[in-house]
Amino acid sequence: MSARRRYPSDLSDARWALIEPVLTAWRADRLATALYFGRPPEHDLRTLMDAILYVDRTGIPWRYLPHDHPPWQTVYAHFAKWQKRWRVHPAQWTTARASPPTGRAPEPAQHLSRPARAKP
Repeated sequence: MSARRRYPSDLSDARWALIEPVLTAWRADRLATALYFGRPPEHDLRTLMDAILYVDRTGIPWRYLPHDHPPWQTVYAHFAKWQKRWRVHPAQWTTARASPPTGRAPEPAQHLSRPARAKP
């Protein structure tokens, strides 16, 4: 199978390094609590995230996702699970502060490390 064409909306390696541990831990947690039947995960997490960002940045409907991405139903299902889990749009995971505090390096978005709390 040939490599997928890169899009301007795809994650850079540096941004992927920020969110990869969170998504990998999420998948490992889901697999640990899942029953032992059904298919194993078929799509790479980075490919799914790239597809979500493509839809977000281009504004297309989910069904118009290009065929070199995973099926739109799979991409949307992951988007919905991640949005429900972290209560934030996955495209916001890759944002960093525009102007860092004096003497400090830019920090990744704070909502990567912990889920949002439920309001009482």
